[in-house]
Amino acid sequence: VMRLTKPTLFTNIPVTCEERDLPGNLFNQLMKDDPSTVTGAETLMLGEMLTLPQNFGNIFLGETFSSYISVHNDSNQMVKDILVKADLQTSSQRLNLSASSAAVAELKPDCCIDDVIHHEVKEIGTHILVCAVSYTTQMGEKMYFRKFFKFQVLKPLDVKTKFYNAETDEVFLEAQIQNITTSPMFMEKVSLEPSIMYNVAELNTVDTSGERASTFGSRTYLQPMDTHQYLSCLKPKQEFAEKAGVIKGVTVIGKLDIVWKTNLGERGRLQTSQLQRMAPGYGDVRLSLETIPDTVNLEEPFDITCKITNCSSERTMDLVLEMCNTSSIHWCGVSGRQLGKLHPSSSLHLALTLLSSVQGLQSVSGLRLTDTFLKRTYEYDDIAQVCVVSSEIKKES
Repeated sequence: VMRLTKPTLFTNIPVTCEERDLPGNLFNQLMKDDPSTVTGAETLMLGEMLTLPQNFGNIFLGETFSSYISVHNDSNQMVKDILVKADLQTSSQRLNLSASSAAVAELKPDCCIDDVIHHEVKEIGTHILVCAVSYTTQMGEKMYFRKFFKFQVLKPLDVKTKFYNAETDEVFLEAQIQNITTSPMFMEKVSLEPSIMYNVAELNTVDTSGERASTFGSRTYLQPMDTHQYLSCLKPKQEFAEKAGVIKGVTVIGKLDIVWKTNLGERGRLQTSQLQRMAPGYGDVRLSLETIPDTVNLEEPFDITCKITNCSSERTMDLVLEMCNTSSIHWCGVSGRQLGKLHPSSSLHLALTLLSSVQGLQSVSGLRLTDTFLKRTYEYDDIAQVCVVSSEIKKES
């Protein structure tokens, strides 16, 4: 049994000396005569020749395990009904890798039966390749033997994820991917496959001269023990975004699909399990901002639009809005007005006017919603921030 892997580029250690040293030009001439060196660049360690694997090497999760199996008849007698079976034993299952289950009618002396097996490795830990051969001798005696080849499957990448829940129901996913092997990787693809309730936008490119370019450059190489951070934004699909209570309880976001290449284009692929977030708790009533200006003038009214959602799936609410002024933010309008009844899982939009008496970055606070049925008050502070500037400064800009 021989594992089939990509060859490696042959390397040698150049040994040189100056012409006035005792060996003279001997070392340089030997390097020029060495067929493994590059003509005109003999002092480079990297040559043009390829080296076949000298040992089993490492195999990593997500790679394809390929092996060449050869059964050779060393005797001087012909054998019949030869059946070669290859199984891969893991910690959880036993897989049959043989391409054919039919027996070979006969095998003459000094002849062999060859087979190549492939398997995409999906588990880490100890794997045992079990090769079993059964045959019948010329005397009619049935013979059987097995050979075992044990190897370890290692973890190639360390993946860490973080979730950020936005007020707009968007979910931002930060994925940190670290190469924990001893060789560099070319990251061919890192993408998020969202669940059925979300659309995804990858945020790993920048706009340069009208063209989208990767934040990692034109070649996404990941050196040993290096880490790349990938950012994705998930937005609820329209049919689910309109249902207030549906998106609130969604915890399954999707799964990461990672494809890489290593030595001479050897390919590996990993898919994470379904990523889950902690569902944000909004309580019975949720207040979110639909529109708000980034910059406003000092002591001049500006408008915002709020969205109030009844997150309860059973209870109708009768809401009263109170607007409490702060030291910098002053609300315009009648406080304590009735908003009417809000049915379960429904929303209403509310236009409000306010002004700021202090310059700088100010926090919008002071909204209170009271459910008259339960006599319960919900407080909303630090809803958003707005930059307040003098009107003269804004005109100059």
